[in-house]
Amino acid sequence: MSPLFVPPDYFRELRPEEVFADVTRPLEVDLGSGDGTFLLEMAKAHPERDFLGVERMLGRVSKTMRRIRAAGLANARVMRLESAYTVEWLLPAGRVWRLHLLCPDPWPKKKHEARRLVNQAAFLRGLERVLMPGGEFLLKTDDQVYFEDALRSFEGRGAFERLEWPEDLCFYPTTDFEKQWRAIEREIYRARWRRG
Repeated sequence: MSPLFVPPDYFRELRPEEVFADVTRPLEVDLGSGDGTFLLEMAKAHPERDFLGVERMLGRVSKTMRRIRAAGLANARVMRLESAYTVEWLLPAGRVWRLHLLCPDPWPKKKHEARRLVNQAAFLRGLERVLMPGGEFLLKTDDQVYFEDALRSFEGRGAFERLEWPEDLCFYPTTDFEKQWRAIEREIYRARWRRG
C-alpha cells in the first residue's frame, strides 16, 4: 500500500475500505498534517489504529510520504487536498474516530476570519457527518481569537459535547509549530469535543 493516498474519485464520498482496507480499525485524521511529525509519532505509538494526514502543500506531502516509507508504517497515509473540502465532501460518513486540527492557519486579519475552519458552517456540518458517534474533534492553537471563535462555533451545536482535556489524557505528540510557539512562551489553547 502506498503512503500516498489518491482518492479514486474526488467528486463523491469515499468508501471506508478505499482509505484503509481493514474498516474495523479506528481511523484518525490529521488536518493540515504539515511534515507529518504528529502523524508518524501517533502511527508508531498506535499500530492498532490507522492514520490519514491531509495536507495541501506538495513539499510537505512528499516529505511525509518519504518518512512513512522510511519508518515502514502500514497504518499511515497522506493525501494532498484542502482540509475543508476533505471533511465536507470526501471522508466516509461516520467513519472517523478522532479528527485533529493542530495549530491551523489563524487567518488573523478581521477581513479573513470567515476563512477559519471553525467559523465555516459547512466544515462543522462535515465534522458531524464524518465523526462516528462518540468520535472526537481535538483542536490546539496558539491564537486566542481562533480558540474563542471555536468555542463560540461549537457552543450552539447540540451534536457536540465539550470534554475536559487534561495533560495526561493520552499520548499526544507535540507538533513542530507547537514546539516553536512554546519556545517563545506563547500559550497553547486546546479543546476537545465528542460527537453525540
